[in-house]
Amino acid sequence: MPGRHVNDQQVRLYMTARIIRSQATAAAMAGISVATGRRIERDPRPPSSRKVVREYRTRTDPLDGIWDEEIVPMLEAAPALRPITILHELARRHPERIDRAVRRTLERRIRTWRALHGPDREAMFPQTHAPGRMGLSDFTDLGGLGVSIAGQPFDHRLYHFALVYSGFEHGEIVLGGESYTALASGLSAALTALGGVPAEHRSDSLSAAFRNLCADDADDLTRRFAALTAHYGMVPTRNNRGVAHENGSIESRHGHVKDRIEQALMLRGSSNFVTLDAYRAFVAGVIAEHNRRHADAIEIERAHLRALPPSAPLTWEEASVRVTSSSGFSFRHAFYTVPSRLIGHRLHLRVHDDRIDAYLGAAHLLTLPRGRAPSKKAGRTTTHIVDYRHVIGSLRAKPGALAGLTYRDALWPRTAYRRAWEALILVQSTREAARTMVGLLALAHDQGVEADLAAALDALLDAGELPDLGCLRARFTPATLSAPAIHIEMPRASIYDPLLGGLYGELAA
Repeated sequence: MPGRHVNDQQVRLYMTARIIRSQATAAAMAGISVATGRRIERDPRPPSSRKVVREYRTRTDPLDGIWDEEIVPMLEAAPALRPITILHELARRHPERIDRAVRRTLERRIRTWRALHGPDREAMFPQTHAPGRMGLSDFTDLGGLGVSIAGQPFDHRLYHFALVYSGFEHGEIVLGGESYTALASGLSAALTALGGVPAEHRSDSLSAAFRNLCADDADDLTRRFAALTAHYGMVPTRNNRGVAHENGSIESRHGHVKDRIEQALMLRGSSNFVTLDAYRAFVAGVIAEHNRRHADAIEIERAHLRALPPSAPLTWEEASVRVTSSSGFSFRHAFYTVPSRLIGHRLHLRVHDDRIDAYLGAAHLLTLPRGRAPSKKAGRTTTHIVDYRHVIGSLRAKPGALAGLTYRDALWPRTAYRRAWEALILVQSTREAARTMVGLLALAHDQGVEADLAAALDALLDAGELPDLGCLRARFTPATLSAPAIHIEMPRASIYDPLLGGLYGELAA
């Protein structure tokens, strides 16, 4: 056909058909013209064998006099030089000859040179994995998904566990950075959900978890991780530091799980969640759907897993702190308040990724949300985890202390209380505003109306009014009712005589 080159298949089809058919019929069957058929009969060689390789250049070599003299010595001295780096250097040396138009030529020439004369490259070796042999752990950053909790941006990571053979996956939301507690608790939850233990567990070098620790603490965490894998009967292995592809079976899955979560967020129509628990359930559902698609392979692998140990491992870190006169304690750049009755006592802490359990001796006292060290951009050196219920008793006696309280901004249980303080401090003296706010916190604590009182404060502030402590107390404090007077009249004993007389008569009869 005009405008199209004849290929080898058309030539073979024409020559085969020409054995028993006319030129016109054979040409029609091959999709060519009769004239082309005549040319094929004069030279039946397929087109691929007729191509002539040109032994000459069609244009002037832009790197003539530069390649052997300058570029090759650069590559021999530093084989890792990138083509763009060499291009910039050549443009500096020869501005009259070198421009961005030669970039592709330079890249092709360097690629060919490296294939012929460059250093050996690292080869990847595909592996055959047996069921039940290897589980993998790693962390991946999910901050780029744009997830928010109650309207606040949520910067977080995902602990990611996978079995190499079947593709079973498990994920845990990690609030802080990569740490032993996050790895240990995530691994424990993954194996519990799986219902068995693989023979080998591979992770990275845990350098991120040890980065800010002294040598003794890092060695201690290394021993604890070894004890964790020994508890499950797994052989621990680690890829070399900085060589991520050695953990490639999990690294490649990071991108897949991120894509699945991102696609599920798009279907949901929103990346904002009311609570952290709601978001955790959402991620668990996405991963569970993936496991359902691999159910057959997972069941095959489960048959090769070892049984879980009878007891749970220790997945937390331990610490001991003393409660100061401020009714709190400091731990890893975070200050936590506790009930003031604990001042002077030493507490034993079990530190998890998202919470801290506090014990006095063997008695569990309370669970506190885990605080994280503030970022450098925040301009603070300490994070405050404050519960106003812990200090409201002392604030009643010293309401003036509220104005200059170090952790005042963390004291407000809801946004409405912060708004009320900001409105009061503009029109009242600091002393009066502090008394009013302490009274509001005390009212919320004593009557258990924290949420209702916050709604009332928002309504007042939206209407341009200031909160009146007396009115709010009258509104949220139940009226005290006096007990009604009850008069009890005792019956006379004689009214029972007729009954007793009848009873005596029956006995006499």
